[in-house]
Amino acid sequence: MFKKLFSGLLGGAGAGASEGGTKAAEPVEYKEYLIVSQPDNQSGQFRVSGWIRKLDGEGVTHEHRFERSDILPGREACDAMMVAKAQRFIDEVGEEMFTADPRNASET
Repeated sequence: MFKKLFSGLLGGAGAGASEGGTKAAEPVEYKEYLIVSQPDNQSGQFRVSGWIRKLDGEGVTHEHRFERSDILPGREACDAMMVAKAQRFIDEVGEEMFTADPRNASET
């Protein structure tokens, strides 16, 4: 039990590593953005996560990893919540989601 806990905290690859990966859902288009739900499977429940992507005028795809703490028992409900939360995030933040995080400026 403790081995699995510490492995998860430290990012080690254990038994839980294989259960986390799920196939991405079909993209949902919203205000020129693509919302792609790809929830993390956590012991039969699904964590809301995925991607928000947008193609700019120069043909460059910008991408934002979208993860929330919400966990739902079904994949379809999780996909629906991902889309709803991503739409709200897009409405509130817009293209600012693609700007560099100033907290990470010291890493460059």
